[in-house]
Parts: sequence; structure tokens; C-alpha cells
Amino acid sequence: MEEQLAELAAKVAELEAKAGVTNTMFAETYYYLTIPLMVIIHAGFLAYEMGASRQKHVLASGIKNILAFAFMMPTFYFFGWWVYWGFPTGITFSEGAMGISGAGYAAFAWPWTESAGPNLDDQATGVFWGAFALFAATTASIFSGAVIERIQVVGFVILAVVLGSFAWVVAAAWGWHADGWLVTQWGVHDFGAAGLVHAVAGFFALGVLINLGPRIGKYNDDGTVNNISGHNMPFTVFGLMLIIVGFWGFLMACVIVPGEAWSWYGDKATTIYGTPMTLSSLAFNILMGMSGGIIGAWAIARDPFFMMSGALAGIIATASGLDVYDPSLAFVMGAAGGALLKPCYNFLDKRGIDDAVGAVTVHGTIGLFGLIMFGIWGAGLPAIQGEGVATVSLIGQIVGAVVFFLLGFVPGYVVSWILNALGMLRVAEEAELAGLDLTKVPLQAYPEGIIPSAPAAE
Repeated sequence: MEEQLAELAAKVAELEAKAGVTNTMFAETYYYLTIPLMVIIHAGFLAYEMGASRQKHVLASGIKNILAFAFMMPTFYFFGWWVYWGFPTGITFSEGAMGISGAGYAAFAWPWTESAGPNLDDQATGVFWGAFALFAATTASIFSGAVIERIQVVGFVILAVVLGSFAWVVAAAWGWHADGWLVTQWGVHDFGAAGLVHAVAGFFALGVLINLGPRIGKYNDDGTVNNISGHNMPFTVFGLMLIIVGFWGFLMACVIVPGEAWSWYGDKATTIYGTPMTLSSLAFNILMGMSGGIIGAWAIARDPFFMMSGALAGIIATASGLDVYDPSLAFVMGAAGGALLKPCYNFLDKRGIDDAVGAVTVHGTIGLFGLIMFGIWGAGLPAIQGEGVATVSLIGQIVGAVVFFLLGFVPGYVVSWILNALGMLRVAEEAELAGLDLTKVPLQAYPEGIIPSAPAAE
């Protein structure tokens, strides 16, 4: 009998070990797949911004976007990742932060060392890092569209690195980490990063735009506003739809799936705060929020650009509570976000803020709107896993909104002011008038020109 029990116990242990390996492999594959999905976001931003540029600036906008993505990977590897794991409790660097010891950079070896090669004890740190690196790149792409047609490439790259590998990472450490002080002390809950990614990036762009100034010809001497349209609206709308596709990967990567020691609930998915959730909630609420955003924008604007931007606004408006919203509430929140879009954009436009693609409004204003509204709809919910923890409240969400606004706006304004003083922010007037493709690339997107449309028959 004892031998049979021992044999049974050995089989159980073997099955548990295999289950652990399966969970780890699933987690690794899950985050690995979020990376190419999030790269689609950048394909979308590339098409979106090139279409929103005039013919003479198309390739310059594309180059800027590609460089933002490329610079984000090494800078996030070398210091952005450290910030996330080192600063959750404030301006105190944790000695055991990932990347200093333990599970992070210790998994990577310099190629000339004896330990070169894969770390077979660490299955998933690289893909988890990759998902976070794509979040960082997304912040840079959000900022990128606002400043097209007049910013210098070097100045833009410096700003993109400050935003993507520092500013939003501090916000994530404070409000998107189970030990973050905004979470533990104020009960801040921002599951889908409406505030700490979108609002930080949107208001970083606002700080830069104040120093960068409007495009030549945007405003008349009497203060009236001229509409400067991009050269290819279908391309812009197509790019916006690609961003929506990539959003599924972005929000997938906000989930902590079972694997290694990550999940607080064993075989159940959780938020990054350790609170329980399901992928089913994402399926319901992303689609309902997106559809609500389109309908809300259509009701106000009747414009395909604002309708597809409304899809983004709808998802961003619901992002903080995608893990807990009822689908009907997600639809209402999405519709509200879409309806707010054009009035908020017009408000800034009439006050001298030349945001070429509405990034400040879509990501900044709507991001804070969604974050704060969750303080009403989610009031009383536990902010993190455990008993006696801080709970979600309107005051706490407002505190988070203020912190995220400042973490975006202040670095954007200060760094762009310094770059402007050094002559590294804006291109020369002659280059802007002639076209950045011709003067800075130099290459033309359409060397043979675009065939004009035939006049309509009378």
C-alpha cells in the first residue's frame, strides 16, 4: 500500500511539474504574440501620420515615426526597464529591482562573457520586457503625430526618448505596479493605461506644442484658424483602423496570465494589480467601447477622420475599467468619449495649439476623462489583491489624473523649451515652406505627382 501511495505521489508531482511547464510556455507565447500585434499599432501610426501630412512632408513624417520606434528599444532596455522596477514607492531606487539582480538583466549576458547564451531558467522575462518596450514605443508614436511637418528629427528623438523611456515609465511604476504608491495609498486603478500611457503621452505633446508653435499658415493675423488637411485621408483612416487592431495586443499585454510566479490566483488571469479578471471582459468591452466611440463621434462630427479617431477615444475612455465594466456601460463611456472628441479638439485649435492629428485630445483629454470617471463607476472596488487594501475612489482617481498630467506636461514643456533655446526644436522657415521631404530627407513620396481628380460634371 505504501509503495502504491508513493508511486501515486510521484505521478502527481510529475503532472504538477508538467502543468507548471505548460503554464510557463503559455505565458511566454501569450506575451510573445502581443509584441507583433503592438507593432501593428506602429504600422497604423505610420500610415496615419503620413496620410495626415501634406505631400511635401510625407516621408519626413515617416522617418520620424520609424526612428522613434528604433530608439525606444535600446533606451528602454538600458534604463527604462530599471525605472519601472526601481521606483514604485517614490523616488527611491530598489536595490533588488529587476535589471539589477534576480530576474531581469541577470537573464542577459554580454556576448563576450563565459555565460553567453540563453538563460534556460528564465523562460519569459524577455517577452514580458518586449511587451513593456512596445508600450514605451506607443507613447512616442502618440506624441509623434501632434508635431508633424515642423519638428527637427534630432529634437524629436530626444523628446521621444524622454517620454518613452522615462516619463511614462515613472507613471507606470507609481500607478501600474502592485507596490506603486498611487495604488497602495490612493487606490488608483488604471487597468488599460488610459492615464499612465495615453494621458501622459497626450499632455507631453501639449507641453512640446506650446514651445514648438503652429505650422506656418495655420493661423491668420486676426486669430482665425485655417484647416490644413493631409494629402491622403483614406490612408489616414486605414492607419487608424490598424491602430485599433494593434490595440488588442496592447490590452492583452495588460493582463497577467498564469505562468511562473506571476499570477496571484493560480490558474486565473489577473490585472497588473493582482485583482481578478477575464479575457471575456476584454472581448465584450473593447468592442462595445470602440463601437460607442465611433457612433458618438459620428453623431457630432459626421467626419470619417473623427469617426475613426472616435474608435480610439472610445477604447481609451473605457480603458481604466475594461476589466470590470458591464458591456453596456463600456458602450456608454465609449460614446461619451467619441462625442467629446471634436469639441475638445476645437477648443485647443482656437487657442493656438496646432495639434495636427488631435493627439492631445484623443489620448490626453479622453485618457483623463476615462481615468476620472472610473472613480465613480468603480468606487469601493479593491485597488490591489488582498484584504484591508486601498479601494478605488473618485478622489484617488483625480489624484492619479493630476500626477499623470504633470508627468507628461512638465517634462514635455521643459525639455522642448531647452531644445528650442538651443535651436534644436523647430526646422527653419525656409525648409518648412519648401517641404521637409525635399530639404531634409531628401526624397519625394510622389516624384511623378498625384493625378488630380476630374471636375464633377454639371
